[in-house]
Amino acid sequence: MLFRRREELGQALVEFALVLPLLLLLILGIIEFSFVWNSRNTVQFASRDASMLAAEGGSILGTDCLVLQRIESDIVSPARAVRVEEVMIYWADKNGGQIGSFKNVYDRSGSTACDLGGSTFSVPYTLTTSGYLEATRCDVLAGCGGAHTGVDTVGVQITYEHQWLTSFARLTGSGITFAETTATRVEPQL
Repeated sequence: MLFRRREELGQALVEFALVLPLLLLLILGIIEFSFVWNSRNTVQFASRDASMLAAEGGSILGTDCLVLQRIESDIVSPARAVRVEEVMIYWADKNGGQIGSFKNVYDRSGSTACDLGGSTFSVPYTLTTSGYLEATRCDVLAGCGGAHTGVDTVGVQITYEHQWLTSFARLTGSGITFAETTATRVEPQL
């Protein structure tokens, strides 16, 4: 009887040794997924907040600077604002799709000085594509002529690179890049 217990104990130890790597892999996967999901939600919130701010600003000069500053302050731990690759502010249709080539693309490099009514600050972005400046945005209910038959809908897309946090996940590559987009109707000015 004693001999049989040793065999069972040895068998349980071998089974545990076979299952342990799979269990650890599952736990690390859950941890990594939770960090990616949290970063995605943070970037999604920043996109939504920036879109609402762009809609409130409408055609006011300096709105893009405020949008970029808000994105910087909205992206918090475990996500990091330095991992934002690009911000695109664009003219959107009612479904959030981009209209034509009307977009401003800001890369997270360099620095842009902003002046808003005597208040100056800088944001760590450089305008690389200019096609939807604040002055061209329509915030009049009756429209602004041409293709602007009513108030515009402005979209904000943030492209973010999440880098893996666990060393095991880094073996598969450096990370994952995703983009979050939100479009909001511009607030009409009277």
